[in-house]
Amino acid sequence: MGSLNLRATFGINITRVNRAGVDLPATPELLLQLGDSLTVVGEEKAIGKVAKLLGNSMDNLREPHIIPIFLGIFIGVIFGSIPIAIPGMSAPMKIGLAGGPLIIAILIGRFGPKWHMVTYTTTSANKMLREVGISLFLAAVGLGAGEGFVETVVKGGYIWILYGIIITVLPVIIVSVIARVFFKLNYFQILGLVSGCSTNPPALAFSNSIGGEMPSVTYATVYPLTMFLRVLAAEVLILMAV
Repeated sequence: MGSLNLRATFGINITRVNRAGVDLPATPELLLQLGDSLTVVGEEKAIGKVAKLLGNSMDNLREPHIIPIFLGIFIGVIFGSIPIAIPGMSAPMKIGLAGGPLIIAILIGRFGPKWHMVTYTTTSANKMLREVGISLFLAAVGLGAGEGFVETVVKGGYIWILYGIIITVLPVIIVSVIARVFFKLNYFQILGLVSGCSTNPPALAFSNSIGGEMPSVTYATVYPLTMFLRVLAAEVLILMAV
């Protein structure tokens, strides 16, 4: 943003930059992206000149770009299904249908503009896809686990539920304390962090409902690594059992 030299040219100040609902500091090193909203302070004529230079057409930004979305899903599913052989492991590792599209989406978001691909997604399209995705996810989990749920609990499965609560709650508490005390993350960032650490899309959906887009940033930061470690840990446990 500093290379635009807006203050010297037009005599205005940029106080903040909003990207997908998240306010970013207006530093000279910030790389602007399509869809960023800039808050400009200055004379009316100068603001008009800046608007002509940077663009101020909200109508164009409201149109969703479908091709990059489905291209990312298509390539991500293929990538997540590729077996990756790791020396010392009895079976190849797969990123899965959840990790594959996410990693490809991150790569497309990072390098897509260099290939003249519009990766900006409107807020309405983003929320629509998010709600549809979480609904399909919960439906699949419910259909898969609901058939024998009552029978499992009655026959002693409640002890495994207790173990699951302990295994879920303790890491969340530990990670939250470390994130707050040592890394000074705020509440919404911690929500996204623990959601990503537990690879929990329903938790992310709840976090986004109260924290806007901020939890999604920390979620996407840790989720790919957690997915790798989760698949790796399962393979290690299998080798140890053998």
